[in-house]
Parts: sequence; structure tokens; C-alpha cells
Amino acid sequence: MQIKHLVFSIQNTVSMKTIGLIGGLSWQSTLEYYRIINETMTERLGNGHAAKIIIDSLDFGEVDDFIHKKDFAGLSALIVNSAKRLEKAGAEILLIGANTMHFVAQDVIDNIQIPLLHIVEATIEKIREKSLTGVALLGTRFTMEQDFYKQRLIDQGIEVFIPSVDDMDFIHNTIFTELFKAVRNPESKKRFLRIIDSLVKQGAQGVILGCTEIPMLIKQEDCTVPVFDTTEIHALAAVELAL
Repeated sequence: MQIKHLVFSIQNTVSMKTIGLIGGLSWQSTLEYYRIINETMTERLGNGHAAKIIIDSLDFGEVDDFIHKKDFAGLSALIVNSAKRLEKAGAEILLIGANTMHFVAQDVIDNIQIPLLHIVEATIEKIREKSLTGVALLGTRFTMEQDFYKQRLIDQGIEVFIPSVDDMDFIHNTIFTELFKAVRNPESKKRFLRIIDSLVKQGAQGVILGCTEIPMLIKQEDCTVPVFDTTEIHALAAVELAL
């Protein structure tokens, strides 16, 4: 009986890479990463399997201080050190669990030996699958304004539509004052949908939820165009790479 059990166990051993996740950016979206990755692993592998995952959960208060001081060198060092800890702990794939923090992606790549799964590259693959040539981008003000995110899309021939200055301010403030606190305000959702509708009228064929908290508020069923949930896209891409 013991030999039969051993043979059964060997036959059911799964080759799986260990995922390292820089979390806490915010912790609400880190929960979603963990849920999606593990649920998908169980669906794919069965037999009670779950992901091999190591999370380094940062204190967002510290991150926020760097942002308000515009100390981007300090913020980069914080993220890079997190990546190094995960690599040292045994991670074989790295994820930064936030869109905005990918502005330091190259710094991270330059300081680790394991691959970084970039959230924008994973999203571009999904946009290509639908053959879209123009998308709306919603996220923090930094994500919507700066080139570190938009330029990757533009370089792939994808036109990027961003909201007006007033709408950008609204989206940014809603992320930090509501979604980061897991507050789902129906009135905020209505305005998000009006913003999306306006960008669609300008020519956007889909919408990137370019902040990992926005999917708490906006779902595919709310919109008439394809919605690219970057949290889900990133997490599912990690499963594929891990397997």
C-alpha cells in the first residue's frame, strides 16, 4: 500500500515555478492577485493544487510618502529591494502588483536575475488578440500622463485615449480616497462609465483598467466595448508562465 501511494504521488507531481509578488500596492488588489492565481491553478491542475507564491507586502503608507515627496529614487529603491528579497526567498518569476509602480520596471530588471512579467506587455497581448487599434487608458494620474505606460502601447501601433484633466483628477482621487479603502461608490461608478463612454465616442475601441483597484468598480458587463482588467490579465499571465 505504501509503494502504491508513493507511485501515485510521484505521478501527480506538478512542475511549477514559484511566483514572487510585490504586494501591498494596495493590499486590496494583492488579495485579488492571490485569489485569481490560486483559483486558476486549481482549475488547471485539479487535485487540490494551488500556486507556489511568495508575497512581499509593502506598507503603502511608506510608498505614499515617497510619492508625495516626489522622491522617485527612494520609491525605486523600495521596489527594487522588495524584488531582491523575493528573488532571494526563491521566487522564479516576479510580478509588481500595481500598474503605476511599473515606472520602475527597468530598475527592477537591472537588479535581479529572474524574469519580470510586465503588466503592460501582458495587456498588449490581450489587445492584439482582439485586433484593436485604439484604447482608453484609466489609472492614476501618473499612469495616464507619463510615457512609461502609454509609450509601450503606442510603440505597438495602439492609439491611447486619455480623459480630460478634470476627469483625470476625479479618477485619481477616487482611486486613492475610495478604492484604496475598498469603498465602492455607485455615484463614482456612474461617472467612470460616463468617462469611458466619452472616450469611446472619441474613437477608443476598448478600455484598459490601468489601476489594479479599478476592477473593484468597473466590470465588463458595465461596458459596450472590451474591458481589459489588468489585475486579472497579469495574474493569469503569471499562471501561464509558472506552468
